[in-house]
Order: sequence, then C-alpha cells, then structure tokens
Amino acid sequence: MRVRPLALALVAAVTVAVAPAPPAAAATPDRWGFAAVWNPTVPAGTTLDTTRQWGSWRAAFPALWATGGKLAVGLFRVTFPQVASGTRGTVHVTAVSRAGNYCEVFRWGSAGADEIVDVACHRPGGILADTPFTIMWSTSSGVFPPGAYATAQVNTAGAAVQWYNSTGAGAPGTGLLTPGRYLVRIPGVGVVGAGLSGNVQVTAIQPNAVARRCKVESWSPVGLEIDVVVVCVNAAGALTSTDFFITYHRQRAVFGAVDVPKYFGYIWSAGGGQTNYNHQLGFGANGVGMLAGGTYEVKYPQIGIRETNTHVTAYGDGPNYCGLGQPWVNAGSDALVNVMCFDNTGNPANYRFLSTFTSRH
Repeated sequence: MRVRPLALALVAAVTVAVAPAPPAAAATPDRWGFAAVWNPTVPAGTTLDTTRQWGSWRAAFPALWATGGKLAVGLFRVTFPQVASGTRGTVHVTAVSRAGNYCEVFRWGSAGADEIVDVACHRPGGILADTPFTIMWSTSSGVFPPGAYATAQVNTAGAAVQWYNSTGAGAPGTGLLTPGRYLVRIPGVGVVGAGLSGNVQVTAIQPNAVARRCKVESWSPVGLEIDVVVVCVNAAGALTSTDFFITYHRQRAVFGAVDVPKYFGYIWSAGGGQTNYNHQLGFGANGVGMLAGGTYEVKYPQIGIRETNTHVTAYGDGPNYCGLGQPWVNAGSDALVNVMCFDNTGNPANYRFLSTFTSRH
C-alpha cells in the first residue's frame, strides 16, 4: 500500500491519547437499533420500513417501530424507541444515492425514553440535500467473547471521547497525525499470524451539519492490535479535522452482537483472508464484482434473511468516497448490495471499500 510508509512514519511521531474507561455493565450490546430511510421527506413520526429495521427494544416492546421525519432540507431525525442512552454509543450512516450524495451524523441523544439521531446529507459540492440512507446505532459495555468488537468516538483533536472494547484490552490509542488525518490503535482485537482480519466502518460527525466525509486510508495489524489511519475531508475534498465514529468488528455483527444475529458478514474489496467473513459459510464466501465504472455488486450468500442492514466505508487516499447506489436486495437467502464510489465532484470512480451486512436474525 503506497500510503502505509507515510502513515507509519507519522505514527512514530504522533502523541497518542488514551480515553477514560467506559462504565462497566452487562454483555454487549446493551442497546441497539438499525433502520433504512428511503423517503427523506416524510413528516416526523413516520414508521420507517419495517422490513429493514430492528432493535433491542423489540423484545420488550414488540408493537413499537423506529420512526423518522424531515427536520429541514437535508436534515432528518431517526427515533429508536425505548432505548434512551444519551450521547453514549456509536452511529453509522451510509447514503443511498447514485448521484454521489453523502451523509453524516450531526446530533444524537435522548428524548424521554427514546434515542434520537439527527443525520445531515449533502450533494457533491456540500449543499444540503434530501437523501435516502441507512443507519445503525449501538451502545455496549462489559467483556464478552468470542470474536472482537470495538468502537470509539474521536474528536477533531484526535482524543477518544468515548470507547468500548469487547476483549477487555483497554482504551484505544488515538491521535491527530496531521490536520484531517488520525491514528486509531485498537488493542487486543486482532489475530496473531492472520494478517488483517475483521472489518472497519467510519462515519463523520459535524455538529453544525457542514459537509464532511471520513474513511479508512490504511489499516495494519501489529500483534493483536489493529492500527487504522482515518482521513476526513470537507466538501472541496481538502483534508479537514473532523469528529468521527469508528467501529471494528471481527466475527461479530456491526452492532456488536454475537449469537444473534447468526446471519452477518463483511468484506474488504482490496484484500482477502480473514477480512472476508460470512457467519454461515466462513472465510472467503462473500464476493465483489464490478457492474460498471465505480459500481459494484457485493454478494453475501445465505445471510439475506429477514430484517437486514448494511454499511460501506471507502478505503484509500485522496477525496474519493463510497456509498450505496440503491437499496440492497435479499435474493432468496442471498443478499446483493449495490456499492457506488465517486470522485469529489460526484462522478462514478473505481475505488476500494469495506462493506458490512447484517440481519437481525
């Protein structure tokens, strides 16, 4: 990888901060939810697609569903009922757009018994634009094998505001390398001798709903540690210091669960080995094929079961980015995910990415 020598040189010089420990509690995840917003113009309180949502509240409140509604142009609020956790937890959002629109988190917290997440979406050039998207929120605590699951919220200065690590290995080391470039060292989650393993997802946070994007520039194993370099840009594609969420998951669903769901997987389009995992079929079962310039189909065999959710994060240097080109399809028991990647002007561009997919079942 041509970016890695520079990244490793910067790593040697960066001051790495360690975040305070999260509160101890039961097995992960404590609370979670996922949903899809196909029509970003619906009014507040609209029930979101019930075939593409689920959450931890469903066990105690089976009649309740995640709802949503437009706040203003390009701004949308998702409400997960009965799981209020304040500003704890991690959020990932992925735009669904063939025109190169992209989305970020700009606010989240509790409203009574509910957890709300406000999402901002922009078209190329940075103008707010109503855009379909997928969303996942999860908060976790406690030590719970197997596999590994780690999350962090990192601020513009490179400090971890909150974090979680299912292995009990402790806080991530985080730091600002240069403006807009961050190092996140996640301890205890890798597999010695396996090279890269698992999957990484990154989502920008911008509290004023100004256009920002974040992605993985490079990642590498160091013993049991996974080191990730995250880069963030503004609407012009220039490196810009930005808050972000990061999730690492290995043989776990992206929201952190272990035994349920049993139908999940992930793949890195630039690699193989243990970065391609299917919980039903094992390593190497998922596939990526190019449909057209900048457009790809990811096939997840035998895990497109019941309510599902998917996310994608671009991988590499430069301002290019990726999202979903259209809603995913459950074809029999297979899941077919359409990924599109773009240059900074919103034109389709061949690029690399990390994809993750999960059912609630």
